[in-house]
Amino acid sequence: MFRYSRRAVLAVVLILQNQVHAGRIVGGCEAVPHSRPYMVFLERIMEDGKTKYCGGFLLSEDFMMTAAHCQAEKYTAWVGVHDTSTRDSDKSVQKTSIKEAFPHQNFNSSNYINDIMILKFSSKVKINHVVETISLADQDAGSLPSSCSVSGWGVTSWNNQYITNILKEVNVTVINDDVNNCSKMKFYCSKDKTGPGQGDSGGPLVCDGKAYGVVSTLFKKPYSNEIPLALYTMIPEYKEWINSVINEA
Repeated sequence: MFRYSRRAVLAVVLILQNQVHAGRIVGGCEAVPHSRPYMVFLERIMEDGKTKYCGGFLLSEDFMMTAAHCQAEKYTAWVGVHDTSTRDSDKSVQKTSIKEAFPHQNFNSSNYINDIMILKFSSKVKINHVVETISLADQDAGSLPSSCSVSGWGVTSWNNQYITNILKEVNVTVINDDVNNCSKMKFYCSKDKTGPGQGDSGGPLVCDGKAYGVVSTLFKKPYSNEIPLALYTMIPEYKEWINSVINEA
């Protein structure tokens, strides 16, 4: 998460490669350790062998949710993480591989429509005081959600190539954006000077204690100095698909 600069481009997928470096989110702050026990740190091994990272969140002992553009050849997930630099030594952290990936069958990599994916763990994670699921917003949630925030281990400024070791969080305001057809494309949108950054893909948009969206991408008109529009896949629009995947997996 970061404060956006004028160097933002048309569409920026919020993934970053394998550099990890502690930093400070501009406009955000460090989350209270384990105050977001649903967060998942997802390591991804790509076809070319490179390592990349995404965020995600826990649906149950067996499943997590992330963005469809976070697909990879191989995954490792950690739950109960606050500081990723100690994820392999912290006894409260649980590590598991992914048995099967379920990206939405109609995901479009050019415009990020249907940017949602469910991952099934190879082994169950244990729910405890630092690992917990988050409820999903209902399909008939109605009006725009309020009191929203995002969290993740993404970059801390636009010019920073490193993701942060420490889980950060920032408040965002979901807006009506008829110009960009957010709702018609099944996105929630926010347009704040602070918000999700590279490395935060797949994390949840949390409003009033429920997951309403999946962090997807940023959109900005070419050669414009305006603040980029952050897009979050609308979870309520996919409840039927989510239930179907989980029940049949």
